[in-house]
Amino acid sequence: MPKVNIFWFRRDLRLEDNAGLYHALKGEYPVLPLFIFDRNILDGLEDKKDARVEFIHNTLQELNGELKELGGSMLVRYGFPNEIWGSLLSEFDIHAVYTNRDYESYALERDGEVKSLLDAKGVEFHTFKDHVIFEKGEVNKADGTPYTVFTHYSRKWREKLASEMDTFVDAEGNEEPVSFFLKPYPTEDYFSHFYQMKPQPIPSLEGMGFEPTDIVIPSKVVSRGVIRNYDKTRDFPALDGTSRLGIHFRFGTISIREKAWKAGRLNDTFLNELIWRDFYAMILAEFPQVAKRSFRPQYDQIEWRNKEEEFQKWCEGQTGYPIVDAGMRQLNQTGYMHNRVRMITASFLTKHLLIDWRWGEAYFAQKLLDFDLASNNGGWQWAAGCGTDAAPYFRIFNPTSQQEKFDKDFRYVHRWVPEYNTPRYPKPIVDHKMARERCLSVYKAAL
Repeated sequence: MPKVNIFWFRRDLRLEDNAGLYHALKGEYPVLPLFIFDRNILDGLEDKKDARVEFIHNTLQELNGELKELGGSMLVRYGFPNEIWGSLLSEFDIHAVYTNRDYESYALERDGEVKSLLDAKGVEFHTFKDHVIFEKGEVNKADGTPYTVFTHYSRKWREKLASEMDTFVDAEGNEEPVSFFLKPYPTEDYFSHFYQMKPQPIPSLEGMGFEPTDIVIPSKVVSRGVIRNYDKTRDFPALDGTSRLGIHFRFGTISIREKAWKAGRLNDTFLNELIWRDFYAMILAEFPQVAKRSFRPQYDQIEWRNKEEEFQKWCEGQTGYPIVDAGMRQLNQTGYMHNRVRMITASFLTKHLLIDWRWGEAYFAQKLLDFDLASNNGGWQWAAGCGTDAAPYFRIFNPTSQQEKFDKDFRYVHRWVPEYNTPRYPKPIVDHKMARERCLSVYKAAL
């Protein structure tokens, strides 16, 4: 029975600049790459034409192709993690397991159970930071407590980033932060340290109960011009002015370290969005209750209307407010919604319709290609006014004003709502002025 180290891929589907894989390949024993299609997650997906599952499946095939060129192969299993690890412990003489940390509640529970199983067999379990730049405990106040205000967190985050970048200049004159990236590799034959075995089959989508989709995945290659002009174009949904990298950050097909370093050189506003990503990941890790409840507990006293028929019209993009409807239809058809429009649609659901933010959060979780629990939760709590943001609850977006400001020519609307301005387009589901006054009254009564 061969002695191996196993690297367990999860939200880090790449070979380059991968923290856990880097450390695994520095070890004494050859590395066997592993991915588990986790039934605890997949069985909960109602739509079996899920583009995210298809994206993972396609990415694993690409990774397996890269590994074949190195003489290795990826082991891909479908099932329940505990059962699969029990089987692996009988198939291989495992010295250690390496993986990158995940901060969501299910992941923490899963990893705790796997660690106990491995401990019982004397197998080491090593975890590393890879999904974020700075994780829980790294960017704290002077007294060691976590920041809950983004402005203060951002300032400290930037200071820490600057302190960790020792750069060198390569032969082409390009600067790279040595201590920031996991480069140069530990040895010249770094990638030759994979476990050599025959190519292993990958479970088919159909075999796992899923079907292919026609949703197009955004490229992970983004022009420098898009990033350089990000601050000028990002708020206008009709423009191709955002990176669309969300799904690649979500599943780790690109290095967050590399993008943060490059963004800091090209556009500070783009870098700020990456800081928001770390901030929400930290909030979830420090305050795990936010996954189910409001960050500010008093907001759980709000008496939501929760009208099913109004929620359904919001989901279908039939509210009678064109920018809201365009956003929801874009989401339903492509798995993507422009970030400015995410804020508008979320505000409309929670403030105009007084529907619980958790309903909207769950719908986005079902539809978004780039769904990330921490960021999705943080965004929805921001919209509902119950999160970390210091702005008062009476911030209520006027969808008509937002339309005039960010899509005044209706280019975005006409793309996704072709029947707008015809008799077929519905009347507004609610009057803005009335809805605003109703929202203020309900929030005030609860708070």
